[in-house]
Amino acid sequence: MKLRGRVLSVASECVPLVKTGGLADVVGALPGALAPLGWEMRVLMPAYRALRARVAEAPANWTEVWREEGLWGGPGRVLLGRVDGLEVMLLDAPHLYGRVGGPYSGPSGDWSDNPQRFAALSWVAARIAREGAGDGWKPDVMHVHDWQAGFAPAYLAYGGSNGVGSVLTIHNIAFQGWAAASLLGELRLPADQYYPGALEYFGGLSSLKAGLVTCDRITTVSPTYAAELMRPEFGMGLQGVIAARSSVVAGILNGVDTTVWTPEGEPLAYSAKAMAGKAANRAELCAAFGLEVPGPLAIIVSRLTDQKGIDLVPQVMPDFIEAGGGLVVLGSGDPVLEGAMRDLAARYPGRVGLRIGYDEALSHRLFAGGDAVLVPSRFEPCGLTQMYGLRYGTLPVVAAVGGLADTVIHANPAAISAGVATGITFHPTDATAFATALRQILALHAQPKLWAQVQRNAMQQDVSWASSAAAYAALYQGLVA
Repeated sequence: MKLRGRVLSVASECVPLVKTGGLADVVGALPGALAPLGWEMRVLMPAYRALRARVAEAPANWTEVWREEGLWGGPGRVLLGRVDGLEVMLLDAPHLYGRVGGPYSGPSGDWSDNPQRFAALSWVAARIAREGAGDGWKPDVMHVHDWQAGFAPAYLAYGGSNGVGSVLTIHNIAFQGWAAASLLGELRLPADQYYPGALEYFGGLSSLKAGLVTCDRITTVSPTYAAELMRPEFGMGLQGVIAARSSVVAGILNGVDTTVWTPEGEPLAYSAKAMAGKAANRAELCAAFGLEVPGPLAIIVSRLTDQKGIDLVPQVMPDFIEAGGGLVVLGSGDPVLEGAMRDLAARYPGRVGLRIGYDEALSHRLFAGGDAVLVPSRFEPCGLTQMYGLRYGTLPVVAAVGGLADTVIHANPAAISAGVATGITFHPTDATAFATALRQILALHAQPKLWAQVQRNAMQQDVSWASSAAAYAALYQGLVA
C-alpha cells in the first residue's frame, strides 16, 4: 500500500495501555483501521506510572525521540515503542504523570494541576507536529482527542503550523478542560487571544474551546451528535462555537473491533446462520445469576449515571419484570444509583442479577446471553454498547439520541415490512417513552419468527471500522491536499 501520509494521534488514553472509557477504544483502533488505506499513525500519550514501569521492564524496546527540559516544572522526554502492533509515543515526565491514581484524579479527586499536565501533552504534540520527531518522522496531520489534547491545535496555530493540518474529535462535550484565566501566561497562551471569539470562555479558559477555535477540522463520533452539538440542550455552552464553525464539522461514527466482539469467538459460539449457541449462552447466564426468566432477558452494561439514564430503570423495570422479563446489570458509578440497582435486585430475586464493577469477560457473557441491551441515555455521542448488541443479536433498546439514533433502526411497521428493523428506539428520554419501548420488546419477543428475523438483521449490520476509517482517510487527504 502506497503511503498517503502520516498522522500524529494525541490522546490521554489508548487501548491496550490505559482505558477509562470508549475514547481509549477509538484511539487504539484507528491506527490499525487506517493502515490498509495508506495512513501511518502514531499515538502520543502520557507515560503514567504504570506505563513507566512497563518501559522499565524492557528499556531496549523504547527509543528516545524527543526531549525538553522545561516542561511545567521538570524535564520531559518522548519514548517510541511498539505495543500490540501500535506505534506509541509516551511522554515521560514523572513530575506530571508518575503518580499513584488514575489518569485524571487521585485519592482526593481531580489533580489540581490537570491544566498544566495536559497542556504539557498538547505542547509536545504541537512541537513534534511542527518540527518532527528525533528519528526523522514528521506528521502531515495532527489528530487530537477531547479536552486533554485541546490546547495542541492552539499551540500549533499560534506558533506556526509548518503545513501540518489539525483535527479535533469531540468524544464527549460534557468534559471541557476548564482552567482559570489567571493561568493564561503559565499555559503559554498569547494574551492578545484572550477574548470571546478566541480563548476566553465564561471568564476562564477551556482547552476544548481553544482547540475548537484553532483546529482546521472538527469531528464528532456520530452524525446526529454533530448536529445536536449546535443546540443548547446538547452543546453545554459551546453550541455557538461549533455552529460558527459548522462548515468544518463532520460526524464520523465509531466502529468496534469485530475480531474481539464476535459471537463466533465466544466459548459457546454462534452466528446469524447458526443461532443455537445463543440459547445456550442465555441458559448459562441465567444459571450464573440464579435467574428464571420466561420472557426476554435484558442486560445493562454501563456506567451507572444519570447521563446514561440509569435513574429511569427502577421506574420502568417493575412492569417489565411482572410481564415476564428479567434483567442483568453490570456497571458502577453514582453510589445512589448503585444502591437503586441493589434494591431492584433484592426486590426481584430470580429476575434481576447484579454485578457492581466492570469485568470484560463477564461483559462478553452478557452480550452473548442477553436478549436485549438497554441504553436509555440522555445524550450519547456515539456509544459502543448498542453496536456490541447488534453484533451479538442482543437487540438494542435505545434512546434516539446521538450515535444510538444513527446505528439502530426502530422496529416500526414500515421497517419490519421492509425487513430492516434492528432494535427499538424511543424519544424523549423519559420513563413514559422507555416503558413503551420495553412493552414493544416484550411484544416482539412473543413472536419468535419476527424476533429471529430482527436478530438476523441486527447481526448483519456492519459495525466495523471500515467505513469510518475511510471517512477519516478522506478527511486527512483533504487537509494534505
